[in-house]
Order: sequence, then C-alpha cells, then structure tokens
Amino acid sequence: MLPGRKAYWGSLELHSYQDASAVVRALSPDEPVIINRPHAAARAARFFAEKFPGKSLYAVKANPSPELLQVLWASGVTHYDVASIAEVRLVRSVLPQAVLCFMHPVKPAGAIAEAYKVHGVRVFSLDTQEELDKIVRATDGATDLSLCVRLRVSSDYSELSLAAKFGIDLADAAPLLQATRQVADALGICFHVGSQAMTPFAYVQALERVRAAIVDASVTVDIIDVGGGFPSIYPGMEPPPLEDYFGAIHRAAESLPVSYSSELWCEPGRALCAEYNSLVVRVEKGRGDELYINDGAYGALYDAAHVGWRFPVRCLTEDRSAVQTPFAFYGPTCDDADYMEGPFLLPADIRAGDYIEIGMLGAYGAAMKTRFNGFGEGMVVEATDEPMASQYMGNRRDPRHSDNVVSLR
Repeated sequence: MLPGRKAYWGSLELHSYQDASAVVRALSPDEPVIINRPHAAARAARFFAEKFPGKSLYAVKANPSPELLQVLWASGVTHYDVASIAEVRLVRSVLPQAVLCFMHPVKPAGAIAEAYKVHGVRVFSLDTQEELDKIVRATDGATDLSLCVRLRVSSDYSELSLAAKFGIDLADAAPLLQATRQVADALGICFHVGSQAMTPFAYVQALERVRAAIVDASVTVDIIDVGGGFPSIYPGMEPPPLEDYFGAIHRAAESLPVSYSSELWCEPGRALCAEYNSLVVRVEKGRGDELYINDGAYGALYDAAHVGWRFPVRCLTEDRSAVQTPFAFYGPTCDDADYMEGPFLLPADIRAGDYIEIGMLGAYGAAMKTRFNGFGEGMVVEATDEPMASQYMGNRRDPRHSDNVVSLR
C-alpha cells in the first residue's frame, strides 16, 4: 500500500499527502504527478457563490475533472458552462441536478438537439441569425429557451485575447437581438473580455457596449452574462482583488436598461480551478540554463509553451543553493517546439534527478494533456497544503501599491 491517507471522490481513490515534498519522498515518481487540492477549489467556489452578485457558471473547459466538478457542486456552484456535447454528457453524468448552459456560439444541430431533448439543457448562446435558426429547428421550435446573444467586446485589458473568433459586432447586433427576443423565453446578452483580465475596467467597458446594444435594439433583456476572464495570480501577473471586479460589475450592471427581474451571470473557469492543481516533474538533464523535464508542451504545460505563461516553481530537493537562477524548460517529446522559455527561477545547482513542483496548473493544465510521442502517463494524488498563490486566503499583498496594475480605485 502506498504511504499517505486515502481520500475518495466518487469512485476514485486518491492518496493524500501533506505536500509535494512528501509525494516525492514516498513515491520517487518516474512520471509526472498531478496534485489535487480540493480544499483550494472549494474555497474559490464558496467565494464566488457568496460574493459575486449573481449566478456563477463554472466554465468546464478549464478543467473537466469529475472530482473537481463534485467539489464545486458541494461548495455551491450549481450552474455549468459547457461548450461541447461531450462536456454536456460529462457534467450531466457527474451532477444530475446541475443546470447546464451550452455557451459555445457555433454548435452542431445534433448536439443542440441532444442537449435539449436528452440532457435538459435550456440555455444556449449564439452570435448569428444562422445559429438562432439552427437552435429553433433543433429544439422543434421550443418555447422555453434562454438564449444569450454573444457581443464582441475588447480584450485589450486581458493577457489572452478572445476578441477575434466569436461575437457579433455592436453595429450588427440590433436585428439579431430583436429576432432572438421573438423566440426566446428569456433573452440574454453575453460577452468575454479575454482570459486573465488584469483590471475591472475590462468589464465596465464591455457593459457600456451592452448598454448601447440594448438601446439600439429596444428589447427587454432578462440576462446579463459577463463571461469569464476573472484572473488568478502568477509570477509577474498580480491582479487587483476579485472584490474589486465584483463591485465594478455590480455597479455597471445596476444601471443597465434591463428587466426589473433580470439576472446577472458570470462564467469563471481559471479563477475557480487554477489553485486546484500543481504538477511534480523530474529533471532528466541539465544544459546550461535549460532543464529537460518529463512534462511539457504536449502535457500539462501547454500554456507555458504556446503563450509564454509563467508558473510558480520550486525545487523539491533539499540542500540546493539559495541562489535562484532563471531556467527554460524542454519537455520530453522529440519536438523542438516542446519548449517553455519561462524564465523559471530555480536553484543554480539544480541537476538531473531533482524534482520540481510547478504550481497554479489547475486551469488549462491537466485539461490540455495529450499522449503525443507516447508521453502523458502519470498519477494523481491529493495534498493538504496550500497552493503557491491564492486569491482567496485573505493574506495577499494589495498589488495596487505597485505601478504596473490598472485599477478602478
């Protein structure tokens, strides 16, 4: 039997350890190890459930782990943003009572029909007349639909833009809003300011576009969905407290010309799950300021490779130098693109055989893993210590004392 306390999530048995160092001492793993921290995800879920002035829809794509879904549900998250029929089936199988919202603006007709007729989905998003017509046909002209028209807004204040692919332009939105109002039981407007929005002003600016769209179309709106983009903490990226975002959104939404009974929604993904996972990797080789590790661009470090995301790291080997040196990583595959520039600050004398914990990988980490080149195996355990950074513990420094973060206050 492996050392460590056993924990159970659904039918899955996980071993629980104090921290990543305890995992390495017990297992000396040859493959990467994903560490779950259910208490961190539960804390984030309670924060949104208690403090966001509306409904929070977890964006399942950020991390579709069934164990995580159960943690979020138990902590007050009852609505889920699903973006494919596979996500619809997954969440419905894990959480039979959850409210599912199919928020991908371009969906196969068969997926819409199955979602509506088999899985009880009543909320759909769209950004074209063609998609509206498709939803009406696929649901046989249903009269109980909540339909959210996605408006294109700026991603200027976010680290990753989501402004190009989806969303109708403000100038073209009025006819689509009017047509949707004719067939929807509840009409919504949704948008996405981009991933890792670094200032609440991103939402204030977007909500001003929503105001203009409502006025232009002269329609009654029942749902305002501000989407995702709520930030987590990473090296070089310390956003304002989430309370600032919630307050700014509440004030801006309160003044919109909407139905007196309208609802305010959001779709947090990263903010609910970033702190849930970290990753233990082993150094296989060192070459100057480059370390070859056993996970990478085709594993849980997709963002580190493809968008240059920096994650917090720490060496788990004792008695290494206190002098921190910037390193880049190569992953285990044969592809030169399996490279993560970083920089990742680690002891200057780190060497092959040492282990590294990479933190804040709960969002778009494990969810991005592939089996390319025969890699991608690894075990999952739990740890009871805290994540490397947190938006929710009440002990973080206020970044507004520095000069590199824009804030509304």
